Order: sequence, then C-alpha cells, then structure tokens
Amino acid sequence: MRNILITEEAYKELTERLINIEVFLKAKQSDIENVFLDNQEFLQLMYISKRTAQNWRDQGIVSYSQIGGKIYYRLSDILEMLDKHKVPADEHSKTLKN
Repeated sequence: MRNILITEEAYKELTERLINIEVFLKAKQSDIENVFLDNQEFLQLMYISKRTAQNWRDQGIVSYSQIGGKIYYRLSDILEMLDKHKVPADEHSKTLKN
C-alpha cells in the first residue's frame, strides 16, 4: 500500500464532499414519496434491460413520469409494483409441489 500526500486544503475539500454525499443519501432515504429515480437508476436497481423497462411501462406494470425524453420512477411506486407481484412463500411451495 502506498501513502499519498495531499494538501490540507484538498483534504478539507474531500471531507466536505463526503459529508455532502452522506447528507444527500440520508435525505434520499428518509422520504420514499419524494425519491425519484431516473431510467438508468431504475435499470440498475432492478437489474433489467431498457427493453424490459419499456415493456413494463407499456403493460402498465410500473408507474412512471415522463418529461420530454426523460423517464422517472417514484421509489414508492417501484415498491408498490414489487408488492403487487409478490408471490407468498406458501404459494411458491405449492407451485413447486405441482
């Protein structure tokens, strides 16, 4: 492991940026009604392709907002979609037995 020397000013700037990121992330996690993800964040979160996301929007599986060419998803809508399509554990075990 190498030691890297930085100036005190650079250290303070880096520390300030990290604090700002922490504040941003905490604020984003606190109120899911006001958290929006853009399409890229949604794709990464759900591990899906652009085409799958488009199909889900076309089929009304997931709610979204569109401003110009930009697509946004409310985090609470994503959680609602997941709850709506949840398969209870007892249902899953019945499916496996058949």
